[in-house]
Amino acid sequence: MKIILKYYGPAILWALFVFVMCAIDLGDVGRSHLFFPGFDKLTHCGFFFVLVVLYCNGLIRQHSVRAISYKSLAIITLVAVIYGGMIELLQLWVFTWRSGEWNDLFADTVGASMGAFSIIITVKATNYVKK
Repeated sequence: MKIILKYYGPAILWALFVFVMCAIDLGDVGRSHLFFPGFDKLTHCGFFFVLVVLYCNGLIRQHSVRAISYKSLAIITLVAVIYGGMIELLQLWVFTWRSGEWNDLFADTVGASMGAFSIIITVKATNYVKK
């Protein structure tokens, strides 16, 4: 088991960080004058962008490949979106001090898709340079 999860440590830690940040009661922090409207959505987008990039990095490093298949990338993105959906359901029913919103799930999906797109671009660019 240790060998299987060897390269996924950063992705697992990030997923736990995202879970904690989405579960805690922020109180009046979200209404601070330091944050602009939509800051929450930008945060969700960034969380899931980083999650997909770290997960793909672990997959690429584990298999020692220079590319990742589109199928694997689609599965990783889908898993991230499902994880975001589960967090939103937990916010709706368990963490009652938070609110589960469709807009947050949409921001999670956009962030995960942006992460997948950045992996495609980065892998294509590095493979192009190495030829």
